[in-house]
Amino acid sequence: MSNIITQLHSLKPDDLLKPLELLKKEIEELKQSLNQTKPTEYLSRKEVALLLKTNPQTVSNWTKEGKLKIYGLGGRRYYIRREVEQALIELNQ
Repeated sequence: MSNIITQLHSLKPDDLLKPLELLKKEIEELKQSLNQTKPTEYLSRKEVALLLKTNPQTVSNWTKEGKLKIYGLGGRRYYIRREVEQALIELNQ
């Protein structure tokens, strides 16, 4: 452990950038491969409402406003869970 600490003390900040960039790239590749291996999960309007702790009418409103994307097959309508989760925006507090 002390050997690692000694090595870190002798490094310049610029020497850390390349390994960090490589690590960041590997993490992004892993995230992409995980997304590709997961089967697509389709949710009904009611399931989306339960997921987001709101009511189905709010989900319909968000869909009409373009905040959520909806897919259909026959008379049924579905949302893709991953897209619903990606639609959430980060708020600055």
